[in-house]
Amino acid sequence: MAAVLVLAYNGLVRDFEDVLTQRQLLETESAARIVDQQLQIRLEALKAFSAFLSDGDNLLPLPELKERLGRQPSLETYFEGGLLIFDDQGVALAENRFVPGRLGTRYADRPHFREALNRHEAVISRPIIGRTTGLPLLSFLAPIISDEGDLLGLAGGSINLAESGIIPASLSENNREIFKVLDTEHFAQVDSLTPGTPMPPLPAPGENLIIDAALSGVTSGLVTDKDGRRWIYATRHLERVGWLFLSAEPYERVTGPARASFANFLLLSLLAALILASLSWLLARTATRPLENMSSKIRAMVDGASSTRRLKPKGPPETRNLARAFNRLMEEREALDTMKDQFVSTVSHELRTPLTSINGSLKLLNKQAAGPLPEKAQKMVEVALRNGEQLQLLISDLLDFNKAIAGKLAIDPKPIHVTEALERSAEGNRSMAAHYHVSLRANHTANDMVALADPQRLRQILDNFISNAIKFSPKHGTVELSARKVDHQTIRFTVTDAGPGVDTAFIPHLFERFAQANPSSHQAQSGTGLGLAICRELAHLMHGSVGYYYDQGAHFWVEMPRQEFTQGAGS
Repeated sequence: MAAVLVLAYNGLVRDFEDVLTQRQLLETESAARIVDQQLQIRLEALKAFSAFLSDGDNLLPLPELKERLGRQPSLETYFEGGLLIFDDQGVALAENRFVPGRLGTRYADRPHFREALNRHEAVISRPIIGRTTGLPLLSFLAPIISDEGDLLGLAGGSINLAESGIIPASLSENNREIFKVLDTEHFAQVDSLTPGTPMPPLPAPGENLIIDAALSGVTSGLVTDKDGRRWIYATRHLERVGWLFLSAEPYERVTGPARASFANFLLLSLLAALILASLSWLLARTATRPLENMSSKIRAMVDGASSTRRLKPKGPPETRNLARAFNRLMEEREALDTMKDQFVSTVSHELRTPLTSINGSLKLLNKQAAGPLPEKAQKMVEVALRNGEQLQLLISDLLDFNKAIAGKLAIDPKPIHVTEALERSAEGNRSMAAHYHVSLRANHTANDMVALADPQRLRQILDNFISNAIKFSPKHGTVELSARKVDHQTIRFTVTDAGPGVDTAFIPHLFERFAQANPSSHQAQSGTGLGLAICRELAHLMHGSVGYYYDQGAHFWVEMPRQEFTQGAGS
């Protein structure tokens, strides 16, 4: 659309340039034609007058010539410079207006006199300076011919270019355009003549670039003046008097209408574009809405690990096929998940019984129930017991997680005093904190708050948060347990440590199963990777949520529904 608009604007400018140039050409053509008609009218009138100046064989006597000159009021209006009669040698014999020194003067040396005397035809001179008046003149000559075709003399008339009005006043310059009549023989400005003064010369080369362009021979074009203003000009040459008619207009005459037309075109184009864009948007939305809905459902399935939702196969054939393919993929995924969960559950159950017996035996040996053990044997039993308990914890986590995501984990929500829950969690993990040389404390600022949760499962979540905080805290660091009211319906439990926190890139996967931020570290190797995932599932089952943020230390939180404090609330 932008390309079309640029092309359209350039096309409009070129069209207006052509129109304005044609108008300039027509104006100069019209001016030249008007002037030529004025000259021809005067010449025809003089030719008619010359026919009455002979008796067929000779010129009329001088008194009769003077009398006939005196009876020409209409002809005098054409030739305000005067009427004269010359003999066949170009000598002035009679005049209707006395000019000192004109009678008796021989003018045969003038080019137009020579042309009239030699060719016996009526002629008009190029602009000349009067020999006796010193004024710019145009001289008209008409031959006086005998019946035999001999030249008897000449009838002449002259006009003063400064007073003749031969150039129409309607063609004069105004503030917005230029109109000039240039004498190409004398390099003078005919249009600038004033009575009693000689013809003003043309500006020097380079002074007026518009006149220079007109005199270059190029009949029309575009020129920039010395002030940087652009003009469109056109010229027309009137050969019989050697005048060049020049008309020029500012280039704003082109760009102004072009801009106005372009503005209308632009408005219509924008309106059309808006309509097309709206239709295109509607068509695109109609075509893509099913795909967008399908994408949102797929993202919800992935984020929520939902196995019950399906895509409805509706819309275009391609969309229906995609929905069916995705539903089939989900069915296969569910089948794999079910088989995997069954396998994990079966294996966990099968491993739990013998592992319990092994750990029990190891505990008895560790307590020397079978008698004292050698030092090396005692250390080996401790290592075996520690790893057996770790394996049993992993199996318990797997079983709890499978039950949680299957919705089979028993939840028994009860009112819990927040202060008691914090203190019991802190007390139960102080031995671990002491082992890692970490200080563990509970913040008792929530004495009057009661949460609605399963005490065992809430303790499991807090223990998991506390265990991770202790493991990742620096030596002699502090882990703090706190609770606060988020709003009238929610209480947030927070476990804070002074550790480096979780890597930013890992935060989106923090509560996924088997996810570990730094598997290569010693602390990570001591965990199962299921703890935080179980915390999330337990919180959801109790209508709560979990989260994490970093603010001068790691902050893990769990939000539980709040219950108004009553005397019967317990833990």
